[in-house]
Amino acid sequence: MSPAFGKCYDPTGARYGIPTYPWRLAPDGHATRRQLRARGLRPGGQPIAAQIMRANRRRGGVQVAYLYRIDQAKPVRPMTPARRAALAKANAAQRICLNCGRDAGYRIPRSHGMCGRCVHHEEQRAA
Repeated sequence: MSPAFGKCYDPTGARYGIPTYPWRLAPDGHATRRQLRARGLRPGGQPIAAQIMRANRRRGGVQVAYLYRIDQAKPVRPMTPARRAALAKANAAQRICLNCGRDAGYRIPRSHGMCGRCVHHEEQRAA
């Protein structure tokens, strides 16, 4: 058994507090949030049942994904007309440039806070 595998294999939960498995070796009946969503399910308030872990050489640490039990998962709530309208309104607000007031045609990144045209003009003024 490799050291990385042994570090990530703790089915009893003695080391990390919850059962831990190496990447891609999760037991049957468990899934991540994304895997649940792909099946049309959500965790539904259940506690984390286990985790999968793998070493991340680039960042010098580990990556962890939490697992939930599939049999306790609940179906995804349907999108209501009111929720759809609220989501559309929120997305539309994030398309408006705070600097020039125009609709950028895309969601403006929070890191810039303004559309690409305004960012370009700011860079030209600074140079």
